[in-house]
Amino acid sequence: MTPHKTALLGWIDALVGRRVLVVGDVFLDEYLIGHTDRLSREAPVPVLEFERRITLPGGAANPAANVAGLGGAAVQIGVIGADENGAALHDSLTGLGIDASGLVVDATRQTTTKTRIMAHMGLRFPQQVARIDRIDRQPIDGEVEQSVVSAIQGGAPGAGAVMLSDYLVGMLTARVVAAAREACARHGALCTADAQGQLGKYAGFDVVKCNADEVSRFAGQALERDDDFAQTGAAMAARLGLRRGMLITRGPDGITVAEPDRVTHLRAPRVEDVYDTVGAGDTVLAVVTLALTAGASLVEAAALANLAAAIVIRRVGNYAPTPDELR
Repeated sequence: MTPHKTALLGWIDALVGRRVLVVGDVFLDEYLIGHTDRLSREAPVPVLEFERRITLPGGAANPAANVAGLGGAAVQIGVIGADENGAALHDSLTGLGIDASGLVVDATRQTTTKTRIMAHMGLRFPQQVARIDRIDRQPIDGEVEQSVVSAIQGGAPGAGAVMLSDYLVGMLTARVVAAAREACARHGALCTADAQGQLGKYAGFDVVKCNADEVSRFAGQALERDDDFAQTGAAMAARLGLRRGMLITRGPDGITVAEPDRVTHLRAPRVEDVYDTVGAGDTVLAVVTLALTAGASLVEAAALANLAAAIVIRRVGNYAPTPDELR
């Protein structure tokens, strides 16, 4: 059963000032936007006349932006390259009021950058034509890995939560995840993760989030009905030893919340003008983590996150809802 609106409204102000350590694969999301009214003579593709370039924090930097957008105190830990895009990401984070002192520079790798080519074609938002990713998937090691571990150990005191966002780009090694788990235990912080299908990696955490496809692959079976997700979610939460539970995001079918003693299905709000689902999962992780640190139940936190995600999918690209929008 979805918590009552009045109960959820009461948690929004409680999110302000909650300190969250955000650890994971940080990206720079780049949007190259142009208008088009003709096709190329060289190939059946639109010709875009350049209008503007926009950069946004992406990957694990997006949940940090969501924490900051809702009034939380986000501390970003990640790895960037010694390049222009790394500097741009650092500046973007600090511009949003995020503590970027935990960014580690690795001169041997490039900053992960996702470039989207967007065309204005008379619609409300530009449409994506193509995407180019610049990614180094080699796991971090040596001094870089040690610097990340040290940043977690130094940042955890005073944090209400350590939130891990895994985009499978080599930052969240077994040693880094272990350091997060140990820091949470030592300082009494909440430990949450977006596992991106790597569920076993986050055993013993408080809350792990994944989507429907990821949990289906991990379980080795197709999941279709609420009962399927309830049984599998409960079994996976128990198997992983999750202290608070598992969240399974299911797109238009909402979120399944599998706690140790119950399973709750939260229906997604009705949204007719869906433009882009990019970043909605990051928003869910950020809102759930913030709300839990404020004292909300997991179901209340997930219900609030459900509403926040409904705001995000009405925009193009990553977007951090404000407290007023959430109200």
